This record gives sequence, structure tokens and C-alpha cells, in this order.
Amino acid sequence: MRASRCGLVVALALLSSFAVAQPSDQVIAERVLGPRWKQLSRRSGMIFAGTVLTAGAQTVTTQTVTNQTAATDRLAPGTTPAVQLSFHVDEAIAGVEPGQVLTVREWAGAWSMHRPMSKGQHFLIFLYPLSRLGLTSPVGGSLGQVALDASGQNVSKDMQKPDSPNPAAAMAIARRKESPSQPGAPLGGANISVVQLARAIRGARGE
Repeated sequence: MRASRCGLVVALALLSSFAVAQPSDQVIAERVLGPRWKQLSRRSGMIFAGTVLTAGAQTVTTQTVTNQTAATDRLAPGTTPAVQLSFHVDEAIAGVEPGQVLTVREWAGAWSMHRPMSKGQHFLIFLYPLSRLGLTSPVGGSLGQVALDASGQNVSKDMQKPDSPNPAAAMAIARRKESPSQPGAPLGGANISVVQLARAIRGARGE
């Protein structure tokens, strides 16, 4: 009986140390998304992990603007060049439904300011709420785009390198290098899953 109790105590101690060694979802979120990941999560109107179906198709959005110089002060029609993108929502986090085919339009000027997306690629995307013209774009440009691996379930290893195209991830990695003894820092080489990030994001949004 005494031996079995000792074995139980040892097993519980091992499980406890294992749990402590596991990085929290919040630490992982900061590692990938940068120190302002909570603001990024809260400012977004749509957040999801998805597969790019189409990207780069040029469209024109009709808008109505006030011509302040016109004597009649009438509303004059105008146009805004836009880029159309379609995604399959693989993991819905906020503002979308799982399995949805989501088509959005982005102002062409914003499209040129973040990393391009191509058919078949997988991303974790943070999009602004739709504007009055029905346009949106990744929050913070490339900050709102996290490249995923071929499975679409884990963060791409490239996003975890110091020269990552996501500046937030690069900043977080640099901060960890300055203080390598930081408690709870994820071990290098471990997969970071979309599920882990989704839990942190929902928690930051109070959902």
C-alpha cells in the first residue's frame, strides 16, 4: 500500500511538472502575433483560419462622396479600385461560420501593402469590420496574416524565425532571445496549432 502511494505521488509530481512546462495559450499567441496580440484580436471583425480560393481579381466599388466644391452641394458618384479574395473557412474564430466560403473586397492600395496571398495557401486571418463601402483588409497589414503549414492546422515554421515576414512574430522572437530564461517560453521546434491560438484569441475577446 505504501509503495503504491509513493508511486501515485511520483506520478502526480511528474504530471504537475509536465503541466508547468507546457506554454500557455497566451504565451504562444504573443510568440506568433506579437506583444499587441490582444488589441489585434479585439479590433478584428472577422478572424479565421482558411484556405485561399481566389485572390487578386480586380473589381470596382461604387461609392458616394460629397462634392464640397459644387455649388449645388449634390452627392457625386465615384469609384474605388478593389481586389476580390475568396476563402474557405477551415476554423471559424469570430464573425464567420465554419465551412463558409467567404468573399471579401479590399481596397487595391491596401492590397499592395501586405504580403500577397495565392490560391491554395493557408492563413490565419484577422480582418477589419466591413467599411461602409463593404471593404476590409488584414488588421495591421501583414500583422493580420499568419501563414500556416500545408495542413492548415499549424503555424508555418517560417513564421517562427527571426526573419519572419510577420514583423510582430519577429519582434516577439527577438524579445525572447534577450531573456532566454523567460518562464513558460515555448520550446523551439514545437508545433504551434491554430487551436491554441484560437483559444487565446477567444479569451482576449471575452468569448
